[in-house]
Amino acid sequence: MTKGLASSGFELVTSPEWVDEILLRGADDDICLYSGGPVDRGALRRVVADAQARLAAAGLGAGGSLALRLPPSTAYVANLLAGWRLGAQVSLLDHRLTAYEVELALGRLAPQVVVEPGRVTSSPLSAFAEVEETVTARSGRPAGTPHAVIQFSSGSTGPSKVIGRTAADLVAEIERYTRIDGVPLPGERIVVLASMVHVLGLVGALLYGLHAGVQIRPPDRLTGDSVLDAVAAEPTPATVLGVPFHIGLLASVVDPPSLPQLKRMTTGGEPVPAATAAAFTGKYGVPLGNMWGMTEVGVIATDLFGEHRPALTPAPGLSVVERDGELLVSRPESPYVGLSDPDRWADGWLRTRDAGAVDPDTGLVTVKGRLDSQVSVGGLKVDLTEVEATVAGLPGVVAAVVLHDDVITAYAQLDAPATAASVQAGLAERLAAYKRPRRLHVLDAMPRTITGKLVRDRSVLRQAASGGM
Repeated sequence: MTKGLASSGFELVTSPEWVDEILLRGADDDICLYSGGPVDRGALRRVVADAQARLAAAGLGAGGSLALRLPPSTAYVANLLAGWRLGAQVSLLDHRLTAYEVELALGRLAPQVVVEPGRVTSSPLSAFAEVEETVTARSGRPAGTPHAVIQFSSGSTGPSKVIGRTAADLVAEIERYTRIDGVPLPGERIVVLASMVHVLGLVGALLYGLHAGVQIRPPDRLTGDSVLDAVAAEPTPATVLGVPFHIGLLASVVDPPSLPQLKRMTTGGEPVPAATAAAFTGKYGVPLGNMWGMTEVGVIATDLFGEHRPALTPAPGLSVVERDGELLVSRPESPYVGLSDPDRWADGWLRTRDAGAVDPDTGLVTVKGRLDSQVSVGGLKVDLTEVEATVAGLPGVVAAVVLHDDVITAYAQLDAPATAASVQAGLAERLAAYKRPRRLHVLDAMPRTITGKLVRDRSVLRQAASGGM
């Protein structure tokens, strides 16, 4: 076992056997990744070994702590796997964070080694960067928990939470993916748009793809045309994996070519409005699949064929129940780093804070939005999720968030010729008076997290609207 800075830390955070047997196995000439050109497993194993040597030279060893802040790239993949092969705990920081946010995160994490971008030679629009990393030793702490990976929640509703997952937990999620009907199969491709720093892209694309023999193929650029070019580049079936925000990239293509390789698009994160789903399937003629998950658990439920929208089927090995209108998911231990919060996890159940229902006959799960979306107006119950979906479905509404902020308040981004007046007129036709927003703020652009989720933090939305209606 490699010794380094972490002699007093957890010495069995992870092991080379997990990385080698689950992720890196396979023939040397098996193409597993595309980064400016095909990358086979032999080449990937070499760059992982090189990264491992650099990290070990910086003092990282078994039970150590590594913070990784790189854009999606071969360097990111190599350093992630190398850190795990050394038996270290790897914390993932989004490369789009500001310097201030990075320092706050590093202060919370206190890693012993940090890997950051040095010289970036690719375009800012590149989906997979060409980057030379820098490795810096710091006077941090060894891993304080046995988790293999530390992530931060999206922060769409407030401050991010620190979430830990063990190697065994990641392997269990990879195994769940192999049992879900409709996931990419060996020999196929994932055109990945979701960030590999966050759980959908990390496990649903990178780790599952490496394990299952599915080629991970980012587009050259994050544009609609480039995504379709990536699909068309090879004859093998391709699944596009992203978040609802990325549907707009494909919707921006005026006259898409015929693409027999396109198998489906699968999105995670926010629910996709029915009108948006219908527009996508009408334009491309393939299913728009949906996934529901959390950073704390990974994938929870899916509908990859778009057959049950908005309902989903729980992922194999997970149980989902409804309790007092809230969805709970089975989880053997608390995912939160630090003291366990019994208000979020207790007795093997994690509160998702999502409102929903579970069909007693079929087991299908319907997510109805955040639990705090149920409010009372003059003694009448209003589901803000319904109001938000109605606003978002109006002509010219690009995106919308509806909150209860003393009164029902809507924030919306519009495309011409839509106006605040036309939105209010449309709502008057579609919603009872007590459900309608009393305040409507039209924003030039809706605040989003770095992963593309709409921000629902009241203070952030208020600030965005402070320039006026």
